[in-house]
Amino acid sequence: MPSTVATYRIRLEGIRFRARHGASRAEQALPQDFVVHIEVELPLSSLPRSDTRRSVFDYDRLSSLVVEEGTRVTVRLLETLGRKILDRVFDDTEAIAATVTVKKFGPPTTSSVDAASVELTGRRAQP
Repeated sequence: MPSTVATYRIRLEGIRFRARHGASRAEQALPQDFVVHIEVELPLSSLPRSDTRRSVFDYDRLSSLVVEEGTRVTVRLLETLGRKILDRVFDDTEAIAATVTVKKFGPPTTSSVDAASVELTGRRAQP
């Protein structure tokens, strides 16, 4: 008996880029490393019908748009950066839902913190 697919998700982990994001001028003065994990839910109509590369969702396009949006303009907050990436995913892909996690290393805190991250989940607005 063939299986019935209920959900089609793609997850890319560890998309890296350097950018000048941060709340203070000092944070923005030097490029810092950021890592993004993204998961998109696609309509079942996007599921490849054949075992060929050209029929599958373009992972490279998704990672490239994350890097493009992550380096396009300087923002102060990880939340703003996450929102911009999420909006771009909905603008440039057929995703119906997405979760983006943005991680920054060595955030400026009074105690020692290795990294800070923000996770945002959204759904495509219905017309």
